Amino acid sequence: MTAMNTLTSTGTLTIEDKTTELCQNILDQSFFPELHKKVELFLNDEALKYQFQMLNDRSSHLQQKQSLGAELKPAEIAEFEGMRAAFLQNPTAKNFLEAQEQIQKIQDQIHTSLAKTFELGRLPKSEDFDSSCGSGCGCH
Repeated sequence: MTAMNTLTSTGTLTIEDKTTELCQNILDQSFFPELHKKVELFLNDEALKYQFQMLNDRSSHLQQKQSLGAELKPAEIAEFEGMRAAFLQNPTAKNFLEAQEQIQKIQDQIHTSLAKTFELGRLPKSEDFDSSCGSGCGCH
């Protein structure tokens, strides 16, 4: 049997089962329906998705240009800022970005917990997540 099978020979739950439980737990959170609605409203608006893609493309272009040592022209910056301001004036766009931020925080929290479990070889405690950088970081 593989580690991802539904039940082990001893009848205990596997990683796949616990992952399903975690996903269900997220779905059961009181904030989830509103969060999902914000994402769905954005995904169902083709014009807004196009505007978002154009904004991201412009941002990438400017970042690439800057990373190559080229100076950004004030007109380029103004154009980008105008595109961003126009995008953020749309409540659906603003709600989508807020939802994305919340989703990212949840994903980061899960990832951090998993990474810490592998790092420590045990279930992490709250003090294991202190924001201090710890030894070996070079600041002590």
